[in-house]
Amino acid sequence: MNWNKLTNDTQLDVIKEESAEQPILIFKHSTSCSISAMALSRMERNWSDQLGVKPYYLDLLANRRASNNVANEFGVHHESPQVLLIRNGECVYDASHMAISFAGLQQAV
Repeated sequence: MNWNKLTNDTQLDVIKEESAEQPILIFKHSTSCSISAMALSRMERNWSDQLGVKPYYLDLLANRRASNNVANEFGVHHESPQVLLIRNGECVYDASHMAISFAGLQQAV
C-alpha cells in the first residue's frame, strides 16, 4: 500500500479536485493509540489497489491543524482513528475506531 502523506490543510483543495477523478481515502491516525495502530494494520493487510481508491495518511498528532481542517471541511465529527471516503469533493463515508474495515470501505465505493 502506497500512502500519500497529508501534512497540511492546503492539500485539501487538491484532494477535493482529485476526488472528481477517483475516490480518495483519508486515514486519520494517532501514532500514540493502540486502537489506531490496529485499525491501520487491518486496512493495510486487506488493501487492494484494484479498488481504485487513492489513500492519504494523516498523522494527526504531527498535523493537528490539518486534522481539524479535515473535520471542518468535510463536515464530520473528529475521531481517532478515522477514515473518510471523499468523492466529488464531499465525504460520502466515514468510520472510526473498530468500525474501520476494508470491507466497509469496499461497500462504500
